[in-house]
Amino acid sequence: MIQKIILASNNAGKLAELQAMFAPLGIELVPQSQLGIGEAEEPHRTFVENALAKARHAAREGHLPAIADDAGLCVDAFDGQPGVDTAYYATQFGYEKGDANNVRALLEQMQGVADRRAALVSTLVAVRTPEDPEPLIAVGRAAGEITREPVGANGFGFDPVMFIPALGKTFAQLPSEVKNANSHRGKAARQMVDLIREAWMTTP
Repeated sequence: MIQKIILASNNAGKLAELQAMFAPLGIELVPQSQLGIGEAEEPHRTFVENALAKARHAAREGHLPAIADDAGLCVDAFDGQPGVDTAYYATQFGYEKGDANNVRALLEQMQGVADRRAALVSTLVAVRTPEDPEPLIAVGRAAGEITREPVGANGFGFDPVMFIPALGKTFAQLPSEVKNANSHRGKAARQMVDLIREAWMTTP
């Protein structure tokens, strides 16, 4: 029975969200930093390839099953960019890396852009070992529109500018339980919980 899975991320926001969603499985998510595991390289141009690289790296270094998330913002008017470069988006425009600067850079680049459609995408990949031939892959997508200024104080990343028409609010305006139910990471995590339960925890 799997009791611990390494989370191949040092992002406190991701850890908190995913720990809450994995609690029903009775599995403890251990951030890789607790095990002294450094960041993996992310040389690929798709979320799934980068997430797989991170999961394999963590499993190899930590000798435990591992799960990794690669997520980003895909803006229709920018042909799906910044995509896998989302975390470093602000640095393309002379700002330091960081959520607030990413939001600032995005709003500046979208000045005068009428098509505000965008999607937050989360791809989770889990492996039992570094050589696992059957990685579990879950993808969640939250489609919405980029606002013209930040709204709301909850969440992180692009949450203050990601307006979800079906909810009438940005992610940063929502209570965490509502956000988790509708977010890209929440959708991917629920898929992954089901995949792990089915593939790794059931007995024939």
